[in-house]
Amino acid sequence: MNLDMWLAFVLAAEVLLIIPGPTNILVISQSLAHGRRAVLPLTAGVTLGDFAAMSLSFLGLGAVLASSSAAFTVLKWIGAVYLVFLGLRLWLSKPETGGISTPGRRTSSLSLFRSALMVTAMNPKSIAFFVAFLPQFISIQNHAFPQFLLLGSTFLMLAALNATLYGVFAGRLRDAMQNPKVRRCFDLCGGTALIVAGVATASVQRSS
Repeated sequence: MNLDMWLAFVLAAEVLLIIPGPTNILVISQSLAHGRRAVLPLTAGVTLGDFAAMSLSFLGLGAVLASSSAAFTVLKWIGAVYLVFLGLRLWLSKPETGGISTPGRRTSSLSLFRSALMVTAMNPKSIAFFVAFLPQFISIQNHAFPQFLLLGSTFLMLAALNATLYGVFAGRLRDAMQNPKVRRCFDLCGGTALIVAGVATASVQRSS
């Protein structure tokens, strides 16, 4: 693979990654809710989730989702319901003075990691995306596997960087606001964004 092709892939991947979607909305919402401490587990969850989606695509699930309306719909609804659940959880959180918001107790790093992993990995559009996107940058004159490895690794690094930047920005904004009423507003806005993302996910069509 030549440098021009790789740079074209980097540009295309970054454009796709910065577009607001369920994963980016999750990272922003949870970082607003829990501050900068959420950035690392969320980034790890997003990266592993993209790796899982990429692996499932290469194993053939992407082709199954592209051809099976039932499989696509099941996975789509699982992801949509989970996003709505996370949104309602933020709605019900209780802000503490000088602290973080908690739905009855402090949200653990493991819980944040798990939410990012599930939302990213279980998005059927993400799984189908890797089947359609990566092959466009593969040169048939060279061995495919090293190229897939390079492009896949590049995408994961860009995804991690993108999630980190979104999370750091939202986390700093959150940490700068110590007023519980302001934090409560953040929770309501973030929860609403997650619920809207869930509804949008549920409305996605397999052919789109």
